[in-house]
Amino acid sequence: MRVTRIPGVRFLAGPVFTLLPLSAAIAATSDAPDNATPLMEPIVVTATVGPRTVGESLSSVTVLDEDDLDRQNPSSVAEALRGQPGIDVVTNGSFGKSTSVFTRGTGAESTVLLVDGVRLRSATNGSPPWQFVPMELVERMELVRGPRSALYGADAVGGVVQAFTLDPEAGRKGWIEAGAGNFDNQKVSGGASATAGDTRVSLSGLHQDTDGTAIVEDGEDKGFRNTAGVGRVVHTLPNGGEASLVMMQSEGNTEYTGGDTDFMIRTVGVALEAPVSDYWYSRVQLSEARDEQKSHSSGSTSVFDTSTRTARWENTLTAGVHELALGAELQSDEVESTTPFDEDSRNNAAIFSQLRLNFGPTDLQLALRGDDNEAFGRQETGAIALGHQFDRSHRMRMSYGTSFRAPTFNDLYFPSTDYGFFVYEGNPDLAPEKGSSVEVGFSGHYPSWYWDVALYQLDVDNLIQTEQGAVWRPVNVAEARVRGIELASGYEANYWHLAVKASLMDPRDRATDNRLPRRTHQSLRVDLDRELGNWTLGGSAIAKGYRYNDADNTQRLPGYVTFDARAAWRFAPDWTAQFTIENVTDKKYSTARASRTTDYIAAGTTAFASVRYDFN
Repeated sequence: MRVTRIPGVRFLAGPVFTLLPLSAAIAATSDAPDNATPLMEPIVVTATVGPRTVGESLSSVTVLDEDDLDRQNPSSVAEALRGQPGIDVVTNGSFGKSTSVFTRGTGAESTVLLVDGVRLRSATNGSPPWQFVPMELVERMELVRGPRSALYGADAVGGVVQAFTLDPEAGRKGWIEAGAGNFDNQKVSGGASATAGDTRVSLSGLHQDTDGTAIVEDGEDKGFRNTAGVGRVVHTLPNGGEASLVMMQSEGNTEYTGGDTDFMIRTVGVALEAPVSDYWYSRVQLSEARDEQKSHSSGSTSVFDTSTRTARWENTLTAGVHELALGAELQSDEVESTTPFDEDSRNNAAIFSQLRLNFGPTDLQLALRGDDNEAFGRQETGAIALGHQFDRSHRMRMSYGTSFRAPTFNDLYFPSTDYGFFVYEGNPDLAPEKGSSVEVGFSGHYPSWYWDVALYQLDVDNLIQTEQGAVWRPVNVAEARVRGIELASGYEANYWHLAVKASLMDPRDRATDNRLPRRTHQSLRVDLDRELGNWTLGGSAIAKGYRYNDADNTQRLPGYVTFDARAAWRFAPDWTAQFTIENVTDKKYSTARASRTTDYIAAGTTAFASVRYDFN
């Protein structure tokens, strides 16, 4: 039998297998007996249709809840995701610069971003605008790894990330926060909520302005300005259902080498959910997502405005402990641009189902979806997962799923354009990428700590890559295989909060045996925090292995290790001061290149201090 070697095992083996038992060592100091109730698993809604615990979802899921985000106080979505299991983040500089998320080695277009259940992406380039999502207005994130096309359709090849915006707790009237840091970085944010009978209303907003920092060596500082807001109205119905309206909008300007971009992203979702009978629960959501960007460069202006409108109907039928979810979805993409595309709209219709069966300690899930798209035809995807709980603390899971990535408007219809040393054009004959994935996972949950390990293999056919010659165009020529291991462990008790996450991965182009570009093959993240009276002190260490910027693996970008420090001080009732220092050692590193000889560089040491007041 052939044994596949995953590069980087020796690089991470020492730290991983030292730090994972650290959770157990700290937990050993706890007074909880061995038969105490295991640590409660978080409830997630992204991995399945309907709420399930992480274990019951039979998926690899990482949850960053409100407490995690309050402690870590990440400055951006990129900072929150960096080093999480199976996730690699690539940025073209800091402070609102282009950001790509690679989940389990898949491409930047192969991770779906949902904001309060509304899918957000650019229809022209296919990638979500991660850099423009206001992290300060996000209170929770669910990171689901593995194919989810059977539930979400196109592009959920690597996984799904869902951000939930602020939803104030009952009794919390509002808050205001202001802060400043180096790079002339200034932020002010605030929110308010009110309840009248069965109706709850909340508003929150943010404004940030920074001169930024250089994004290439010896370059000028490139600034970022952002104004964002979230509005929510929720009304509880007499039958226990709920009607809601949620809106998020973020707009501003970001500078880059040679120009700047005015941006606006917005999600709006209207939902109605209610029990139809004792055995039937139904939910309807109508939504719109917009990604608008106007770029100014070399005296010219280019506009790429895309919108996605979706109608989604989900129904859950129960029979004892078993459930059947049935649904339908209609989606329409539209493009308005100064670039003339041969097609500027397309529609997609889909039906989907998920069967969830429970046989005591054993769970079985079956999912099936069919999509019919006027641009690339019909696609069927499915998934099967089996889980077994051995006792109160230990569980295993196995799954297999298929997925596909739809060609973007740029892939299909971008007009022939002469860029001087090459001509680029779209390819209307492209077929969707098709993926299949198998995964095995094991987990243990104890009174104050947990561990989880997952092994997976993902194969992608018809991989879309740019063929380079006299004319550059996307073609279906490559096949990719990604093999990997993900490990996670954590401890929460005695005022300690410890989380250790590690990933080992081998993302390969099967035709050339080269590593897929811009993906690292090893990652380690450690978050450690301690509550001390009115103080909370903590820090994070993130280690990344080297990567190649190009498909030929000739442009190597070194690995790096960074350290972050943080502190929070509740110095008076309802008053809190927070201090963060990212990249304490001022490590110079890069995850992408602007050209063969020029790297995009991350910001050096970044300090920020803020004061917050809560109206209760």
